[in-house]
Formats: sequence, C-alpha cells, structure tokens
Amino acid sequence: MKSVTFLVAFALLALASSIASAYDPSPLQDFCVGLNNTKNGVFVNGKFCKDPKLVNANDFFYSGLNIAGNTSNPVGSKVTHVFVNELGGLNTLGISLARIDFAPYGGLNPPHTHPRGTEILVVVQGQLYVGFVTSNADNNRLFTKILNPGDVFVFPIGLIHFQLNIGKTNAIAFASLSSQNPGVITIANSVFGSNPPINPDVLTKAFQVDKNLVNYLQKQFWPSN
Repeated sequence: MKSVTFLVAFALLALASSIASAYDPSPLQDFCVGLNNTKNGVFVNGKFCKDPKLVNANDFFYSGLNIAGNTSNPVGSKVTHVFVNELGGLNTLGISLARIDFAPYGGLNPPHTHPRGTEILVVVQGQLYVGFVTSNADNNRLFTKILNPGDVFVFPIGLIHFQLNIGKTNAIAFASLSSQNPGVITIANSVFGSNPPINPDVLTKAFQVDKNLVNYLQKQFWPSN
C-alpha cells in the first residue's frame, strides 16, 4: 500500500513539475490559428481556434518587418512585435518575433522584462550595448556585451534587460522569443507611470530618494515600446 501511495505522490509531483515549467500550451494538432472572436472558431487545446477547414496560408503570414520603425520618440527606439495578436498562426507554437529599430547614438530599448519568454537577439545593422541583470538570489549581477552585425545574445526569461545604440548610425536588431505572447513590462513605466500612481511614500523608501524627485518622475510621460 505504501508503495502505491509513493507512486501516486511521485506521479502527482511529476505532473505538477511539468505544468509549472510549461509557459505556453503544447500543440495537440498541426496548428490552432487563434481568433479574436469565436464566430468561426472551435474550442481546441484550451483556446478558441479557427476552424481548420477555413485556415489558409495568410493565417501563417505577416508582412512589414522590412519597414523601419519610427524612432522619433523620447527613448529613440521602436519595437515592432509579431506576437499571436499580429499573427494568429503562432497560437500554441511557443514562439514569436520582433524587429527593434534604434536611433543613432543613444537610441534605447529601456530596461524591461518578458515574464513569459526568453529572448534571443541578433544584430543586423549598427552597434549595440546590451545587458541583463540577474535576480536577487544571484546578487543582481550585470552581464553586458557590445554587439556588432551578426552577433547574437540571449536574455533569460523574466530578467531585466536592455539594448542601447552606441553607434553613430541607425541600428536594427531582430529578436525571437520563446512564447507566442511573452509580455513586456517596462520598468520605468510600471514603477513611475502606473495608473493610478503608486503611493510616493512607497517609492521614496524603496529608492531612498526625496519625495519631490518621486513626484517629478511620476509626472513625466513614460513612453511604452
């Protein structure tokens, strides 16, 4: 009886472990093109999906990543996402893509995280200074690298990371992420641009700064990318 109980407990732990490590649902069919409405959808694998009989090549197609993003904004960068909302055919496939354009010297993709996906970045034009910070448990270590065309860098899931153009010309990079919808949390936006604002007393103590500075930062426009 004890051996049976042990086996059941072991099986439950294994199942819990597999669930905990799964960020996107695994496909149970060839494809499951996601829908924003359910009029022509069928419920498959936990999602509403387009009826397979109505699926066509356009459901797996996206055009426009050859077009430069507008970097005339305060941070000097533009991220063009190709997530599941832009390309329904990504649904259940656990992958997505983005193009990142940087203005000359100083164009910045600000510190941010992807809570549901690891990012792998390749530079195709320009020179970028990139990095990420480890968690508190690893003493918040900073890993940085200068990337040139053809160089690749990986940002582990959930960790704060950034990219800065240190060249004199426009820079372009492409990123692939290990989720159909990895999410983006930009640190400055979340901390100082939340709606409604975080109580200044919280931020004053957290950052060990004067409340006037916190009030000033909360009044700024924090562009999202």
